[in-house]
Amino acid sequence: MPKSLFWTRTDTAGSEHVVLDDRQGLTAQGVALAVDPIPYTCRYQLTVGADWSTNRLEVTAEGAGWSRSVRLERGGDGWRVRTGEEGDLDAALRAAGHPPAGLPGTDDPGRLDEALDVDLGGSPLTNTLPVRRLDLGRAPADQPRTVTVAWVLLPGLAVLPAEQVYSSLGPGRVRYVSDSFTADLDVDQEGYVVRYPGLAERIDPR
Repeated sequence: MPKSLFWTRTDTAGSEHVVLDDRQGLTAQGVALAVDPIPYTCRYQLTVGADWSTNRLEVTAEGAGWSRSVRLERGGDGWRVRTGEEGDLDAALRAAGHPPAGLPGTDDPGRLDEALDVDLGGSPLTNTLPVRRLDLGRAPADQPRTVTVAWVLLPGLAVLPAEQVYSSLGPGRVRYVSDSFTADLDVDQEGYVVRYPGLAERIDPR
């Protein structure tokens, strides 16, 4: 993998490190750590086609006494979703005073049919997918573009369809909107997030 990116979380104690190859689409392997709502480690593998639409995402999340996994694959007949679970995440969440996460995955993959992108909760890397697919990072200020994503929640790995809006604010700036939430992202020339206000900042080697 010829590239390595590292972000530190600004909303909680945590970080993300990914190694990737983007010479033709994207192949990435990453690890994300966070302490909220309970401490967990997330590992993922992401494969994106030459058109920057997602082909596959495999995620595992684990903490004290529990682990979960989900695999999303997009083909001509839509998305296929497979899950696994060991231990009891919901019990760990309740013990820490948080509501249960429910089951991993989705009971109806057909709800994801319109999604070309995935959004891994708390991961700045996955914001790059629609930015690159829509060529927003280097574009002049443009009209908002609405996308549907397969949103993977952490740490429970539930998968939900979500509508998001991206718009270029000029080179190096992209506005991201989801429901009532708005963030103006700083991105580099290749569309990777440098600063995501309220979530993460990239740390480059000195």
